[in-house]
Amino acid sequence: MASFACYLLLLPLLLASTACHARDAVTPGRPLAANQTLLSVPDGKFVLGFFTPPGANSTYVGVWYGKVSVRTVVWVANREHPIPGAVADNPGATLSVSATGTLAIATGNSTIVWSVKPAAALASPAARILDNGNLVLADAGGGVAWEGFDYPTDTLLPDMKLGVDLVKGRNRTLTAWKSPSDPSPGPVVMAMVTSGDPQVFIWNGDDLVWRSGPWDGVQFTGVPDTVTYSDFTFSFINNVQEVTYSFHVHNESIISRLGLNTTGNNGLLQRSTWVEAAGTWNLYWYAPKDQCDAVSPCGPNGVCDTNNMPVCSCLRGFVPRSPAAWALRDGRDGCVRATPLDCRNGTDGFVTLRHAKVPDTVRSVVDMSLSLEQCRQACLRNCSCTAYASGNVSADRRADGSGCVMWSSGLTDLRVYPDFGQELFVRLAAADLGITSKSKKKHVIVAVVASVSALAFLLALAGVFFWTRGKKKARKTGSIRSSRLPTALILDVSECYSDSYVSRIE
Repeated sequence: MASFACYLLLLPLLLASTACHARDAVTPGRPLAANQTLLSVPDGKFVLGFFTPPGANSTYVGVWYGKVSVRTVVWVANREHPIPGAVADNPGATLSVSATGTLAIATGNSTIVWSVKPAAALASPAARILDNGNLVLADAGGGVAWEGFDYPTDTLLPDMKLGVDLVKGRNRTLTAWKSPSDPSPGPVVMAMVTSGDPQVFIWNGDDLVWRSGPWDGVQFTGVPDTVTYSDFTFSFINNVQEVTYSFHVHNESIISRLGLNTTGNNGLLQRSTWVEAAGTWNLYWYAPKDQCDAVSPCGPNGVCDTNNMPVCSCLRGFVPRSPAAWALRDGRDGCVRATPLDCRNGTDGFVTLRHAKVPDTVRSVVDMSLSLEQCRQACLRNCSCTAYASGNVSADRRADGSGCVMWSSGLTDLRVYPDFGQELFVRLAAADLGITSKSKKKHVIVAVVASVSALAFLLALAGVFFWTRGKKKARKTGSIRSSRLPTALILDVSECYSDSYVSRIE
């Protein structure tokens, strides 16, 4: 505690000392020495200089925060080609710019260990560090011939882009340090994959360990809480010039970074914010975060849900491929259909999976010109289509979204969240659709009602028939009874008629 207090007392002196050796540009004939630094323009938010990591015995040129008390390096120029020995042992090391614009790092004996050369010679070249942390090599007119943001190290800063520049033919990736004392490239790499519907992947060596999911118009589906980040704006550009992701911080007083590390403590990818009052970095978000953040723990057509135990289950209409492995809670083999699809007869339908991180989209088909209903019809027409989803669910689209993403194979790396996420429409045979049983119930009810109605009608008809028959029978009975009247009564009646009429009756 006492040492920290002493540090705070000495910090202004240290900053003043640094300021004495700080400059804002490296120009021909004025190289930057090992004991000097460049301050970013105009506000000195970043510093460029020579440094030796704790526990190391090599010298590097890097960029760190100018207003953060804990030195946090965010970019390293010569990470693969350090100068042997610590900074104190390399007083003659330099960062220089030649008259034609070549930027170079050299040892005390003028051995160049790292350099970049612009495509064409520059007039009055100069190297500067901007207030966003970007080291740029520019000409007298301010035209940038080279920039450090095109070659990220392990950190993504605000307004720095991750992804593919199709014009320059460059893929901007993040690569973690090999260790806290070694900035050289380690095995953990984060990159944008543009096949199908673009998404971000993290590899640890040859192992794929995390997938962001595609951009849904608002966020990556594998980072569903992004919508709660009120202090940030996120950008995803996908056009003929670039496929990139970046973020912006609204409040300039907030210092935030996205860093990749090799230790895996609290995730390989971490978003951190600087807390000045505590003098430390606060962990804002990280990934992989849980068991379901691992890539496809439940295999093809399996769904991972951390709210269930076990976390793996099969999609509706699917059963475990390997029941024995499933019983041991090993879901990597995934699930298979319980009932084959019947595309030719047109009886297939879809079941909706809500709050989903949609499956891997590397092999998906994307058509952003289709509506969601058109997407459904396109999937039904394609007998290979196994699922579909909206390509854009942002607020400026219709309520049901727009754009179309279709899958034609097993649905891998699928998970669901308690909230957020996206709707996925999975194709099923009619026998496996939940709506089929409901439809049957409706048909049964209709049939029963129709039968009862018909029976009631028949009973009513029978009642009328027997009632009518009863009346006729009653009339007939009356005539029969009249034939049995006494003869005297008949004779009395006959007397009312003429004799001839009576004789005819007889």
